Amino acid sequence: MLTKKDIRKEYLEKRLNLPDAVTTTLNGQLLEQFRQLDYSSLRLAHIFLPITEKKEVNTHALVHWAREAWPALKWVLPKSDLKTGQMQHFLWEPQTILEKNKYGIPEPENGTLVEPSAIDLVFVPLLAFDKTGHRVGYGKGMYDRFLSECRPDAITIGLSLFDPVDKITDTDALDVPLKMVITPDAIYHFSKS
Repeated sequence: MLTKKDIRKEYLEKRLNLPDAVTTTLNGQLLEQFRQLDYSSLRLAHIFLPITEKKEVNTHALVHWAREAWPALKWVLPKSDLKTGQMQHFLWEPQTILEKNKYGIPEPENGTLVEPSAIDLVFVPLLAFDKTGHRVGYGKGMYDRFLSECRPDAITIGLSLFDPVDKITDTDALDVPLKMVITPDAIYHFSKS
């Protein structure tokens, strides 16, 4: 059985054990997949910044490319309230000051607040995902709460350095499945269940 707890442990370890050169190559390949999508109809995209110590996907490279290719697309960053498990969302502007929180996540210290209902596209962090679009994160449930506040037509895309596992066996009603996942080798599309 592939439970979230087992997958979380296995995939965090797997990612941490990747040699730096392999991580760089995988991030480059993931960027190539990311470039295949059409962002022309979108106004606001939400993105997480990576915890570099945990070898998360290099989202800085994705945004850098997208700012050049799709300059009308504006970017939004999350700020976590670790006491309540909620997130606030701020426009990522040139004057935005970023500070790492206690988990090493770079977050905005200031900026223009954005409501979840205004966001068109959300890039979602994960440790692993399955063939139905369910994901395993770090276990705090913050992204599931946030995604449930977004519009039903908002596009949700996970970013993963690895291919999917077959099935996460302990999903529940609070888990919000993704619409897509980008990996170094493919873009996975999931239909609503």
